Amino acid sequence: MLDRLPVEIVEHIVAKIPDTDLIAVSKVDRVWWQEVRREAYKRWKNYATTIGNVYCEIRALGKHYIKREIDWITFEDVNDLYKRWINRLTEDQLYIMEKMLRNGMVMDPQERETIEHALSEHRWGGDPWGLGVV
Repeated sequence: MLDRLPVEIVEHIVAKIPDTDLIAVSKVDRVWWQEVRREAYKRWKNYATTIGNVYCEIRALGKHYIKREIDWITFEDVNDLYKRWINRLTEDQLYIMEKMLRNGMVMDPQERETIEHALSEHRWGGDPWGLGVV
């Protein structure tokens, strides 16, 4: 009994692990696997929310440009920055999703299909989320 960490400590440790190492620590035991799975889903959702927020910013920026509230150079610079940010967030999100899929952490068949489709789209240079910002 003393050779195991309390779940609260495992939660705290897992929350601090970078994305690239997250899935690897799931191999410790069942408790770690469950906590890593929970944390991976949480990060997946956070990436999706952030991508959505950045996409809304891109659309708002476009509206400002159409209304001539900003000049073309500012629009292009900021728009390119947002697109690069979305691409980076997408890569990070897909990394977690792929690792979850390969390590049996995705139970729902629809989620599996979504991940496989997004990975395929991304590999072939497409836009996995259909946002039109690639």
